[in-house]
Formats: sequence, structure tokens, C-alpha cells
Amino acid sequence: MTDSANAFPVISTADRIDTLRLSHTMGVGPVNFARLMMQYGSAGAALAALPGRMRKAGRRDAPVIPSVSRMTDELERLEKLGGKMLLRGDADYPLLLSRVPDAPPVLFALGGVRKLSMRSVGVVGARNASAAGIRIAESLAAEMAHAGICVVSGLARGIDSAAHAAALHPGLTVGAIAGGLDHVYPPENASLQQQIAERGCLVTEALLGTAPQARHFPRRNRLIAGISSACLIIEAALDSGTMITADLAQSYNRELLVVPGSPLDPRSRGGNHLLKTGQAALTENIADILQVLPPELPKPEPAPWQRAARHTPPLTGFSEPSTIWGDISEAGWIDPDLVQQSVRSLLSVTPVAVDDVVRRCQFSVSAVLATLAELELGGVVEFVPGGRVALLPN
Repeated sequence: MTDSANAFPVISTADRIDTLRLSHTMGVGPVNFARLMMQYGSAGAALAALPGRMRKAGRRDAPVIPSVSRMTDELERLEKLGGKMLLRGDADYPLLLSRVPDAPPVLFALGGVRKLSMRSVGVVGARNASAAGIRIAESLAAEMAHAGICVVSGLARGIDSAAHAAALHPGLTVGAIAGGLDHVYPPENASLQQQIAERGCLVTEALLGTAPQARHFPRRNRLIAGISSACLIIEAALDSGTMITADLAQSYNRELLVVPGSPLDPRSRGGNHLLKTGQAALTENIADILQVLPPELPKPEPAPWQRAARHTPPLTGFSEPSTIWGDISEAGWIDPDLVQQSVRSLLSVTPVAVDDVVRRCQFSVSAVLATLAELELGGVVEFVPGGRVALLPN
């Protein structure tokens, strides 16, 4: 069944709860979620097969799958708060974010969700920003909002807060947060966060009650980079979180814009480096920003597994889906143990681009990606925002 207004599938409440359960099962990141949905056709069928898949992948402990009652309670609390759950494939899911390979399967939003799919610019920079940096962030954010461009940022101190506040009057701002919608961080931004919820939109991957921790911020940065058409950097040290957002934006083929700073100021060295190496466009005014933005966004479309379902029956009748191990290469049958050994030798606890693993491994792309997916199910690796993968510490 589809909605005649936008041709998006209408998903039942039970299926939405199963999707929420699958997306929050440890060992099922965005990449594996998409793979499981493509293989089994529904979250319910994937959940039924998951314990066996994880045991086969080498996980010793039983998977911790959230219960139906817990996720039902989550949705009831979200509704009381006035929030909304957005599944990848919903019409209201952020348009540009839905096109990236590691798009989160589920988001939670509070406020005007249509602002998540507007032409937008991510504005990021130093928490300990200079007075000049804050003035520039305020000026450019206000001009963008006046021009109908949504300002996306991470509600951090400094540049983020200045950009949000300047775009509040027309309500064209999106705050991507690391914790649940019911958590405020940093504490001094309580009023600003509330105003964004009322006049703009808040968005997060985290369940209600989740306190932001260091490991959550790369996911928050992925939202900023993925939702936006371009990323504007105002004061960023070389090893800062802002540069992580810039890396993510580049991996999503977003335009990078940098306001240049003094070479004597450490807060400007990251942005200046991007300019010097030709990775970003020098930005001084709103005209520089408008020049790189696309005139319009692509049309929305269902999630990959929803598109596939229109042409291929789901594999709900099988306890195990067919996999690449049945494929034949020029050298004969593929040995999964040999592929896994080769892939693991290229990994460490330091994240590496999946593309680099594929290039350096002598096996097919499908074999390497399937192996990485199985290693995640086995609790050996995790996929990191921006198309990277890392070994989990023992």
C-alpha cells in the first residue's frame, strides 16, 4: 500500500516498532540494517533471523534485542513530548541524508520536520570562538535565513549557538543533538534548544533518556553533514570536532566553505588548511554561499529496500538468505574464511575507509562488504560515520 500523495509505502505501527527494535540492536549499524532489510524484506523477518545470523558470525553472547513493550513505551513517550519518529523511507525523513550510504535507519525529531529537507547549510566552528568569529557566524546565518536557507548546526557553545540564534527569527534552523530529545547539552543552551524545538527543528538518532556521551558526537556530526547541501566552517583547529564534520561532509560529496582566519590563531588553522589545499571555497559573504548551493534538491524517494521490494519478493520464507558465498569467481568458489582473514588483516581500532579496505583486498567488492557486515554482527567491528570501519577493542 502506498500514499497517493507521495508514493511512499505506508508502514504499519507494528512494522515501525520492529524497525525501531532492529535499528537499536547492538551489532546492527546503519549499513547492516540496510543489508538485512534488503535480504529479508522486513524488520520483523530480520529480527527472527538475527540470533542465528549472529551465532553464525561468531558472537558468543545472545543479541540484546529491545522488546516490543520497551519500544512501544518509547513511542508513547515521544508522542507525549510532541516528537516524531522518522524512518528512512518516510516522506519526512531528511531528503539529502536519505541518499548517503550510512544514513541512520531511524531519527527522532521535535518541531517542523519539513525544515529537515530544505536547502540548507551546516554551520560549524570553534566552541571557544573569538568575538570576530561569532559576529561572522551571526551575520552569515541571519542572511542565509533571510534568503530562505535553513541553518543546520550542533547546538554547541560558540559558533554553533551564534548561528542558531541568528536564524531563529524566521525559524529556519535545525539543531542536531547527540542525546535524546529530552536532554539539554550544554546546560546553558536550555532556552536556545527549547526555542529551536518551537520555531525550527531538533533532530537526533538517540532514544529518549539518552545522555550525550563522547561516542555520540560523531553521529551528531553525521546528521549535520548529511542534512546539509554545504558545510560552512568558521574557526576550526586542526584536530577539532569541526574538522570531523568537514571530513564527513566531503565523504558525502558536500561543498566545503571556509571563512579564512589569521594564521596566528590556532582556531583558524584547520579551516585555513582546507583552503590552502584546495578542499574548500573561500567564503566572505552570502553571495559566496549562494554560488555553491544547488538551485533545487532532488526528488524524494523510498529507501533502497522499499524500491527493491517492488521488483523482488522478500526472502521471508527462508531462515537464511542467499549470500555471496554461493557466487563463483574466476578462481572458483569463494572461501569465506580466506576473505575474512584478508579483511581482518587490514583493520585496526583506528577507523579506516571501507573503500580503502575494498581496494587493498584481492576479493570482490560484494565479498568484502558481506564479510564486514558479518564481522559487525559477530561483534568484531563497527561501522563509523563517514564510510569507515574499525575493530572493536577486545
